[in-house]
Amino acid sequence: QVQLVESGGGLVQPGGSLRLSCAASVSIFSIYAMGWYRQAPGKQRELVARIRSSGSTNYADSVKGRFTISRDNAKNTVYLQMNNLKPEDTAVYYCHAERDGFSYWGQGTQVTVSS
Repeated sequence: QVQLVESGGGLVQPGGSLRLSCAASVSIFSIYAMGWYRQAPGKQRELVARIRSSGSTNYADSVKGRFTISRDNAKNTVYLQMNNLKPEDTAVYYCHAERDGFSYWGQGTQVTVSS
């Protein structure tokens, strides 16, 4: 079992920044990949960014150049640094982990971008 706890969401003005954190209950060395997904009202959940145990990353086209995913192995934590936020980034952001063929989700954290 892997438990994921997100934090760092909130309300921010357009152009602002937020950093989301996802703390895992196990060593992230044992996790094949971790990522951030988001779901806006009335829309499907979509991948935002993903980082593998190798360190390789991939991003949704809509966030490339603005968001950065990173990991701190010592803290078993993955981060999503979000810069130049836009109203269309408003959504619930979920942390996700893949380990041994199983998929795990956090409870989600709300990000609202509004003036």
